[in-house]
Amino acid sequence: MSLTATPQMVDQTRKRKTSAWGETVRALPWLLPTLIMIVAVVLYPAGLMIYTSFFKYNAMGIRRSDEPVGLDNYIGRAGALTFPGVPIERILLNTVVWVLVVVLVTVLLSLLIAQFLNKPFRGRKLLRLFIILPWACSVVMTTTVFRYGLQQETGLFNRLLVDIGFLDRAVAWTKDPTSAFWIAVFVAVYVSLPFTTYTILAGLQSVPVDVLEAAHVDGANSPQRYWSIILPLLRPSIAVAALINIINVFNSLPILRLLQETPGYHTGHITTTLMYEYQTALGPGVSSALSVLNFLFCLVIIAVYLMIVQPTKEVA
Repeated sequence: MSLTATPQMVDQTRKRKTSAWGETVRALPWLLPTLIMIVAVVLYPAGLMIYTSFFKYNAMGIRRSDEPVGLDNYIGRAGALTFPGVPIERILLNTVVWVLVVVLVTVLLSLLIAQFLNKPFRGRKLLRLFIILPWACSVVMTTTVFRYGLQQETGLFNRLLVDIGFLDRAVAWTKDPTSAFWIAVFVAVYVSLPFTTYTILAGLQSVPVDVLEAAHVDGANSPQRYWSIILPLLRPSIAVAALINIINVFNSLPILRLLQETPGYHTGHITTTLMYEYQTALGPGVSSALSVLNFLFCLVIIAVYLMIVQPTKEVA
């Protein structure tokens, strides 16, 4: 049986559309400052970055020609992915390892710490305050402490490792690209733990106690309750914490720049620090090209993560 639209139905549909447009217009003055901020801080710089990636510049940032060079800044003879002397395969691998290890270790440790901080015990408030200190401190300041503490001759961490017998002699940790990279991984996890822990802790405190008690009465032990009830309810909190950590990890230039004391193009770089090297040596053209690739790389990782975790999936 086919339905025929009556004049009353058409009139009601028209009124609903008019009302929706009216609500949008009324909300526009309130949304306008946010839209202007998004355009000025996000869209315009992103568009300028893409535009710059198609022109040649010198190291001083002066454009060599008004003619676009196509993909030459990407895959040309001196492109972002093909510049002579740059171990680009190792740097891309470092970037993947950097993101996966830092985010995965941070989330797992934060789950353990948040679960512990969620339990009632004497001094819990003081311990929660102590956990947040690395987040309250500047990333540059924290990284600088590790950098000077790991100096070969005068570093306190080196002296401690030698005194307890862990090392036979002091090591120049930040002079070697590989060891400096893994120290940067440790520092990145250290500074990321407070935010991730508090995000997961907020999710833990929203878990209904009566549901856990009912599961306990039904015979579910602690691991079963955690795996079947708590962890699924924590999916949104974990997703938010992981996504913000992924974005922060891609922007962790201070950590890697301060801890990598080896100059030039080497195997301790990730794409973010390589952009800085390109900016200094080749100008903004090649650096912008690598920035575009880095942005796309970040989007791919986030998309894969969302497909796997599915944070908006309903808990059965």
